[in-house]
Amino acid sequence: MTEVIEREINGVTDNPLIFVDNHEEISILSGGNFHGQSLALALDYLAMAVAELADISERRIEQLLNPNYSNGLPPFLAANSGTNSGYMMLHVTASALVNENKVLCHPASVDSIPTSANREDHVSMGMTAANKLSLVIENARTVLAIELLAAHQGLGFRAPHCAGTKVQSIGQALRALVPFRDCDGLYYEDLRTVLRWIQVPQTLGFFDEILSA
Repeated sequence: MTEVIEREINGVTDNPLIFVDNHEEISILSGGNFHGQSLALALDYLAMAVAELADISERRIEQLLNPNYSNGLPPFLAANSGTNSGYMMLHVTASALVNENKVLCHPASVDSIPTSANREDHVSMGMTAANKLSLVIENARTVLAIELLAAHQGLGFRAPHCAGTKVQSIGQALRALVPFRDCDGLYYEDLRTVLRWIQVPQTLGFFDEILSA
């Protein structure tokens, strides 16, 4: 993906070509031989790959919430299931986002609507691919945040047993942000908190440090 984008940005057959002379004079030349098909294809492929990450994450959420697969965790990670819904609706949210991603992964790059009196007779639709990719990434990020919350809740039920060192470090960081839920609460507030947390550069560095240790 990076290779395709860098090659196309620096390609001399695209528009425009920008030349800077000693950071003083700027010349902009248009070659008119542009076509964004390579970028459109790469963006469509990336959307599919990111959607798969969310799909796999949703299946892990299912295993945490389903008592048939969770090795003793309570149904829906609710302390009193039946009286409390636990993470049931967060899982519903995750499944809805995964479903939306599947729709968004229909490739834009296979379509073409000629424009400019048919002069632009084959259009890559790369901007549509980019817009869809942005939504797929946002949805996947939310699904992964829900999985983090569910895993955090599950670890709370395993106490006093502890997870591995790396998982425990992440769990402690999460515990400082969101509480263990022994009854239903405003789960959307927990989700917003985790979404903000995982997008902070320091958090990304925190994950890199733990996983590379």
